[in-house]
Amino acid sequence: MKSDILSAIGKKLRDVRKEKGMNLAEVAEKSGITPGLLSKIENFRTMPSLPVLYKISEALEEPLSELVKPVDEEPETSYTLIRKGEGAIESRYDSKGLTYENLMSKIIHNHPVKVVTVTVQPGVFRKPLANDSYELVYLLEGEIIYGLLDQKIHLKEGDTLYFNGQIPHSLKNPGTTHAKLFKAYFMNSGN
Repeated sequence: MKSDILSAIGKKLRDVRKEKGMNLAEVAEKSGITPGLLSKIENFRTMPSLPVLYKISEALEEPLSELVKPVDEEPETSYTLIRKGEGAIESRYDSKGLTYENLMSKIIHNHPVKVVTVTVQPGVFRKPLANDSYELVYLLEGEIIYGLLDQKIHLKEGDTLYFNGQIPHSLKNPGTTHAKLFKAYFMNSGN
């Protein structure tokens, strides 16, 4: 496995934006894209086109070559271990009341894969969103209702759901305690 280059670009965009003291809305407005799209790019939920990356680099006043500069490859290992609490917490513009912990972003057999845990606060409803991936969801704690097309799918602890993330999907925690999901995103590689 090699480092996930596209995930590294998203992280670099976020880091440069924060170093320059800019928020998502400012960069989005200057680049002519929506804050939601910029958030998806920064959190590797969609693959940006070259023109979009160029617009973002202009808005950040950072050369595109610096934003896409390859990071040093990690040495090849036979396993990946992420200890409790070592995942990076992601801030998502379009998912208030949800906390995403990025456990791993890798390219596995030429396919980008991202693995996260998501903690959903009680009573939170997240409006329907779509992304460029297939999603595998395993409910670790609590209960969640996914809205897919015209269906409401009620998940309880131990349930697994797999779906095409390009279909707008909502999420609701109907309970009085937080819910926790384990999610794997299998990104469409454009092949």
